Amino acid sequence: MSTFSTLDLVVFLFYFVVVASYGIWVYRRKQAGSGSASHDYFLAEGSLTWWAIGASLIASNISAEQFIGMSGSGYKIGMAIAVYELMAAATLVIVAVFFMPVYLKNHIYTMPQFLEQRYGKAVATTMALFWLGLYVVVNLTSILYLGALAISSLSGIALLPCMLFLAVFAAIITLGGMKVIGYTDVIQVTCLVIGGLVTTWLALDMVAGLAGKHGALAGLPELLNRAHDHFDMVLARDNPNYMDLPGLSVLIGGMWIVNLNYWGCNQYITQRALGADLPTARKGLLFAAFLKLLMPVIVVLPGIAAYALDKSGALGGAMQHGGEINPDRAYPVLLNLLPSGLKGIAFAALTAAVVASLAGKANSIATIFTLDIYKKSFNKAADEQRMVWIGRVSVVVSMALAVLIAPMLGIDKKGGFQYIQEYTGFVSPGILAMFLMGFFWKKTTSGAAMFATIGGLVGSIVLKFLPQMMDLSFLAPIGFAKATESGVFEIPFLDRMFIVFFFVVGGMVLMSKLAEAKRAGNTKALHVDTSLFRVDGAFAFGSAIIGVTLATIYGIGW
Repeated sequence: MSTFSTLDLVVFLFYFVVVASYGIWVYRRKQAGSGSASHDYFLAEGSLTWWAIGASLIASNISAEQFIGMSGSGYKIGMAIAVYELMAAATLVIVAVFFMPVYLKNHIYTMPQFLEQRYGKAVATTMALFWLGLYVVVNLTSILYLGALAISSLSGIALLPCMLFLAVFAAIITLGGMKVIGYTDVIQVTCLVIGGLVTTWLALDMVAGLAGKHGALAGLPELLNRAHDHFDMVLARDNPNYMDLPGLSVLIGGMWIVNLNYWGCNQYITQRALGADLPTARKGLLFAAFLKLLMPVIVVLPGIAAYALDKSGALGGAMQHGGEINPDRAYPVLLNLLPSGLKGIAFAALTAAVVASLAGKANSIATIFTLDIYKKSFNKAADEQRMVWIGRVSVVVSMALAVLIAPMLGIDKKGGFQYIQEYTGFVSPGILAMFLMGFFWKKTTSGAAMFATIGGLVGSIVLKFLPQMMDLSFLAPIGFAKATESGVFEIPFLDRMFIVFFFVVGGMVLMSKLAEAKRAGNTKALHVDTSLFRVDGAFAFGSAIIGVTLATIYGIGW
């Protein structure tokens, strides 16, 4: 593996200085204008523009698990893995139309606040504690560890110093509050997109070189020719990767559960838009949806290019690790093939993705802990300055915990993308059911919400281990089970989520109906103004472009 040149280091330091300087400037300007109001610190209330909201959403979402994990999946599976990115574009439109009006009309600032307002304090506190644990132990640690691992492999610096650098850099940005995060994320996304496109361009140029040609435009048809099977968008049942992406379920099944829960019920995602008015929030979400359409080019196509290069022998066995091919090495291997200077740009893009995601998640941890735990349970009389101080302390503590915990989790053995999907997927169906029923069915009770939390988790665990207890071969003809290499029929991950979601919704309806006579005072239905679901012509036109683009992509890639 090659090391950094002086030019690479200069390019990276330039990025670091620009982000840090801009963050300090935004912070000082914010302090001069609005002081230390807690809503301004946690939500940047009313001060983020639509383009800052959209850029911050993508910066918080795209991190090492996409650059490393999804490029690795591109090497192994192909463009079909891009469904996570493409379906997210459609989901962002749905969230903008139906979720945001409910949140903003009811002055919702945190997800636990929504649950308390709708279902009561017990449900809200339970979920607040759960989210804090999930964000620290799963999200923050996995991003920190994978990011440090990737940067360590590129720079030659030891893992622990890389982790400390990322944690400190992200903490400094986070301490400035949501406004600093939102506007520095614009620079982060710019670096991410430019660096990612540069890597893709040069990877395609390398593929073109296999046929004695030059340029990315010549490399794309050559890649289609050499890795034709990697451009199927919907996998057939006999595909060895069917358990990861089970056919049409990626379009009409569990993938909707994944995306609606992530983009519509997730504090560190929706937080960017909660402090804005509805038109601004919608524009920001639509902008993020357009950026999502670009992500497969940045995070998946390089992995497919690495597959074609490796298949031709051009990588010289660089994908081998411990005698076996490791798909997660695809992106780092490509970066190490970049010329001096360009590697610095790509390195800055990867660092930008990691730091932005860490900052976003740390700010959400601070918001939930301060507003939903500390303020309500420990110090109801806390003033604005006190809450901001507590928020900053929680940022530092959560980063320190992530640095301590991450090396012990063995994330690299499982794969970062799979690690996050597995642990969040056990609860995603229940959380989404709880939110959707809370939005749109006034009779949903707090008991039903508790059932969603516990029942969704239990149902997911049962379906996960059900193949060890009974023969599921009868589900194979309808596509809900497939035999593994050991001959055991298992239910694909996305199909499990789809089944559990409808099980939870059915249970919630039954429990709410049974408790209807005792429902007085049990819950407080939200105010849902359906007139706010209407959108203006510009938003409708943008949404139509996204819909046509997705239909075209899947029509060609069928």
